[in-house]
Amino acid sequence: MNTVKTMMLLAAMTALFLSVGWLIGGTAGALIALVFALGANAFAFWNSDRLALAAHDAREVDPQTAPDLYGIVEGLARNAGLPMPRLYVINQDQPNAFATGRSPQRAAVAVTTGIMRQLSDEELAGVIAHELAHIKNRDTLTMTVAATVAGAISMLAQFGMFFGGGRNRGWMGFAGMLLAAVMAPIAAMLIQATISRTREYSADRMGGEICGNPLWLASALGRISGAASRFEMETAESHPASAHLFIVNPLSGRPMDGLFSTHPMTENRIAALKQQAVEMERTTNLSGLSTSEPQRPSVPQTRRRGPWQ
Repeated sequence: MNTVKTMMLLAAMTALFLSVGWLIGGTAGALIALVFALGANAFAFWNSDRLALAAHDAREVDPQTAPDLYGIVEGLARNAGLPMPRLYVINQDQPNAFATGRSPQRAAVAVTTGIMRQLSDEELAGVIAHELAHIKNRDTLTMTVAATVAGAISMLAQFGMFFGGGRNRGWMGFAGMLLAAVMAPIAAMLIQATISRTREYSADRMGGEICGNPLWLASALGRISGAASRFEMETAESHPASAHLFIVNPLSGRPMDGLFSTHPMTENRIAALKQQAVEMERTTNLSGLSTSEPQRPSVPQTRRRGPWQ
């Protein structure tokens, strides 16, 4: 259901983009808008991971520089049936993480030094599992397309106003262009935010399955959300368009779940994960396999995660 909803929202965003092009220049404008959208998405498809990682000054690590972190990610990727993603660390005190890449073969996971210091190994495993779920669901590509089209809509509307789009079609065309210049970017942001919120719930649920215990992720979300308001993330404030990538909104002063929020309310996500934990335990008990916690991968208990410790 979430996949169908996402596709419908992406279709609505594409239709909005073509409509703005039509208001600017009629049929020719719509065709130009379509070509522009295809070009923007092609650029995002090939460069989204590199741009996102560069925006946050992410540094790639390996088994030698971050042995325990690498081991956690490697084990969870194996559980998820995914190739080992490239692994990056962002030197920021705010605990947070994101995944990017156009496919599982080109995926990357980035975590902040803050999340390494402040979360337990189990909580960190829950966060990594969430990010791997985004990769498995190809949300990283979907959200890149949504962000690119949303930005292109805003640019196209401003372009039309600057160059007088719609004037040659009479006062109705000009009025429509004025409306598009104001409302189209807002509508695009609303659609983008809705897509992002939809995908977060799906990634939470699959993440709980990958790590084997949804309560690990629930605990991590509570701690990250509380710390996000205390630690400003400088790179996110400088690049707010990337906020939807993170597991929790990294922007200061925006904790509420509103129309333009790119993330669901943390309380709702935690409640859903707790319910999932109950369901998983009930299923396990009914199967007669165990009366304890669901099976889950072992998590290193050491804290040698890298030279930043």
